[in-house]
Amino acid sequence: MSGCLPQRQRQLEKLILRLGLSTTAPIRWDLLDLALTHPSASAQANYEQLEFAGDAVVRLLASILLWEADHHGSVGEWSAVRSVLVSDRNLATLAASYGLERFLLLGSSALKDTKGQDSRLADALEALVGALYFSTGDLSLVQPWLQPQLHKQAERVRTDPTYQNYKAALQEWTQAAYQQRPDYRVQENEPPDPASGEERF
Repeated sequence: MSGCLPQRQRQLEKLILRLGLSTTAPIRWDLLDLALTHPSASAQANYEQLEFAGDAVVRLLASILLWEADHHGSVGEWSAVRSVLVSDRNLATLAASYGLERFLLLGSSALKDTKGQDSRLADALEALVGALYFSTGDLSLVQPWLQPQLHKQAERVRTDPTYQNYKAALQEWTQAAYQQRPDYRVQENEPPDPASGEERF
């Protein structure tokens, strides 16, 4: 139940070592193999379900990080920073830093699709996180390597002047990802902040 082909497991062990984890950790190698199988390689057994779960885990870790850094922070700022942390661009960069593409099983159609590489890498990273989470049912195999990476990115976002205007950053991201600007809707209107006089939405 927890294994895969010996040759494939040896490959995956190299990835685990790159993450700074031990190969003797309670890893479900079958799930890890699945997490790195693109739908173009197998229509039935691929990473889509693990990616769905891993996306939630990545968002949870980013939220924990933001809470621990400043639990009195503005939810609006947290949302803006988190959107950058969990963006395809950021996750693809992180995946590439670990050489994740070398371990990803792809079909011929995906190999020809160079434009979709960032999306594939981001999806695979989320699926990897999902597989490691389900291996233990907790964050013990995810937090040690992912949390420091997210922390570094969060600090970069906070200190980069181009990200100080969170609305502009969000617009830039949606333009790149969806070729359109975000549609803003007022959810709540707070009275002006007494300290700054700014109205919050």
